[in-house]
Amino acid sequence: MPQVPEELQKIIEITREQNRWRRLETLNLIPSENVMSPLAEAVYMSDFMSRYAEGKPYKRFYQGTKYVDEIETLAMKLMNEITNSVHCDLRPISGTLANAEVFRVLANPGDKALIAPVQAGAHVSHTRFGTLGALGIEQIELPYDPENMNVDVDKAIKMIEQVKPKFVVLGGSLYLFPHPSKELAPHVHAVNSRLIYDAAHVYGLITGKAWHNPLLEGADIMTSSTHKTFPGPQGGAIFINDDELYKKISDTIFPWFVSNHHLHRLPSVAVTALEMKYFGEDYAKQIVKNAKAFAEALAAEGFKVVGEHLGYTKSHQVAIDVRNLGGGAKVARMFEDANIITNKNLLPYDPPSAVKDPSGIRLGVQEMTRYGVKEGDMAEIAKFMREVAIDKKDVLEVKKKVIEFRKRFLSVKYTFDLDLGQFSNGKVIPLLI
Repeated sequence: MPQVPEELQKIIEITREQNRWRRLETLNLIPSENVMSPLAEAVYMSDFMSRYAEGKPYKRFYQGTKYVDEIETLAMKLMNEITNSVHCDLRPISGTLANAEVFRVLANPGDKALIAPVQAGAHVSHTRFGTLGALGIEQIELPYDPENMNVDVDKAIKMIEQVKPKFVVLGGSLYLFPHPSKELAPHVHAVNSRLIYDAAHVYGLITGKAWHNPLLEGADIMTSSTHKTFPGPQGGAIFINDDELYKKISDTIFPWFVSNHHLHRLPSVAVTALEMKYFGEDYAKQIVKNAKAFAEALAAEGFKVVGEHLGYTKSHQVAIDVRNLGGGAKVARMFEDANIITNKNLLPYDPPSAVKDPSGIRLGVQEMTRYGVKEGDMAEIAKFMREVAIDKKDVLEVKKKVIEFRKRFLSVKYTFDLDLGQFSNGKVIPLLI
């Protein structure tokens, strides 16, 4: 047998180090990430990852797809059940592609779209700098209400009536409070427009009944990713209740935007949907409680937490202003040196030009909640962050405390207590740790 190539050893070592670091030693506070359960990870590693299934279930352009048809149909059924929706399409391989597929059907180049203001958290895919711009659709921002850190409803209604856009987009990537889908939907429909709600960040809160369901408040379409508060594999989803609109969008996904849709995601999505069906309400409720407790603890430790007058947050996210501590880029690096993983982020009053060194840090509690963290534990995390950013203590000393703290939170909660060996004759592929 030939000697193991040095490059192969390096590949395995890098993978092992990533798994060890992020799964065992760090506090993961990125709002757009999560961790799958061991069960969801086990079914992710399957023969599906090598196969193609262009088209829709039972209407494929390849042979050999009978089990793909079954698992995709089952996954969509489960997703509709927990979402209270009629139609689901899981072929988008990201939330951004889900948006692109919807935008392209609803508007042509040169048409107008109203989006939630960037200050209220609009995702880049909603803007002229991202998907909207790539499709040649004109971006117009809805008015912003700085007092409520949200869309200004009264002014937005007037703008919708005046502009008569092809569609309106709510939802976003940094938003602490629900966007006004119920208030705007009747006015959007009055001008023969469509209301899209990008629920990528809060979809797990929606299925856990800790966030309003935009589809029940008049939204025509809800797009999402499947890996943020919803703790599944990376991917996208589209939810629609109207039969005709669903057919129009579903018929466009292939071949315009997706050929094969990464089939190994489907069993993991189905498992995660089941986890949310049975454990999602407890999980989502704890996420919201943890976010609130985290914000209050950070404020008590001396951080400037955004949205104090509104109760800080109603989502999984917390935002802190760190301009007086060196700025978002510097503080995020300091936190990472202490094994606290966050991300720098623009705050509502930052200009777009500040993107490389914004005022803020964006924090999310959903992944650590899934590892069993509760409100009192969030207060401990806030203390670690104070020691790093405010007290300027030795970052290596704080890192040791973080690693010790993390030892208490290594197993995924809100999932089925199963012996995976019973499903695979004891042959479960372990993580390289």
